[in-house]
Amino acid sequence: QVSLEESGGGLVQVGGSLTLSCAASGRTFCSALMGWFRQAPGKEREFVSAIGWSGSSTYYGDSVKGRFTISRDNAKNTVSLQMNSLKPDDSAVYYCAAGGGSFTYTVRDPLAYEHWGHGTRVTVSS
Repeated sequence: QVSLEESGGGLVQVGGSLTLSCAASGRTFCSALMGWFRQAPGKEREFVSAIGWSGSSTYYGDSVKGRFTISRDNAKNTVSLQMNSLKPDDSAVYYCAAGGGSFTYTVRDPLAYEHWGHGTRVTVSS
């Protein structure tokens, strides 16, 4: 079984930057698809970003495109999310997720992911 653990969240001012990291453990890290989602109080879980195995295929939600950058290092079993120009609407708990290996769902659908971390909180203050 794959275990995922997020880190890097915290409190940041509007316009600031944070880098979130996701470390995978438990077995060989071979998930072709890795993603980041976020959830704020009273809201649905929202797709943030995803990346394919090679790192050449990346996907971003409309609200973060141009500000966030996803990357992965398969040798280190890590996935990162660089977040720039942060806004109050970016405040949420951010979750790392590993895909289940099928194309039944799109990369933006939480159902495409089999394993989830416990989340790291990001708070952006004005």
